[in-house]
Amino acid sequence: MASSPILIGLATFLLLTASDLFGQAESKVAPGPTPAPLNLTGILEKGGQYGTFLRLLRETQVGEQIESQLNNSFNGLTIFAPTDNAFSNLKAGTLNSLTTQEQVSLVLYHVLPRYYSPTTFETTSNPVNTQASGRSGVYTVNITSSSNQVNVSTGVNQTPINNNLYLEFPLAVYSVDKVLLPAELFGAKLPASSPTPAATPVKPKKSAPAADGPSASADTAPSAASRKGRSVERLLLLGIGLACVGSLL
Repeated sequence: MASSPILIGLATFLLLTASDLFGQAESKVAPGPTPAPLNLTGILEKGGQYGTFLRLLRETQVGEQIESQLNNSFNGLTIFAPTDNAFSNLKAGTLNSLTTQEQVSLVLYHVLPRYYSPTTFETTSNPVNTQASGRSGVYTVNITSSSNQVNVSTGVNQTPINNNLYLEFPLAVYSVDKVLLPAELFGAKLPASSPTPAATPVKPKKSAPAADGPSASADTAPSAASRKGRSVERLLLLGIGLACVGSLL
């Protein structure tokens, strides 16, 4: 039996409608453009006064580590970027006196391992770990806030957290007017304990040489020879006395 023109038209209409609806559904779920990876170097270069910090990020290769972590992080990162004036105010030769590993620790000390907005700073608990802390619990900072001013303290110095250069999760970049100096590198060094001196042996005192003359004991106690001599004298005197008596008789 021949198909009715009405049924053919209805089928065609349904097919076109379904195709149109399917196309609209596809357009709604089409993925948007992939966001560009975060570029810390570009953010600091745009700020215009972070040349020394950029050089340290490059020489220590911490910059590459940060950018890699940013694009694979669930907690985000917060960076305190010292200005060029902050580095100029350091004592001459400060950076050159550090070893390569100490310079790495210094740069990582300016990085917090999570995203902190200005509001988050107000409720954070101290001490706050940095990327230099590791599991040893050192290289920490204290963050305090009062009167809408947030300060970061290291135990060696303190600086306010100024304007933000970038503030969008997963990255927060704040400008600071001082280089954060960790106590582990710039704190007062305890004097090295000197070894306990060995005890000097006491030399025995030498006895005084005996005198040539008679000793005191010789003066006070008569010797056996002197006592014998006195006995002989007494016997002689007794003999003489008896002789005299005999002559008189």
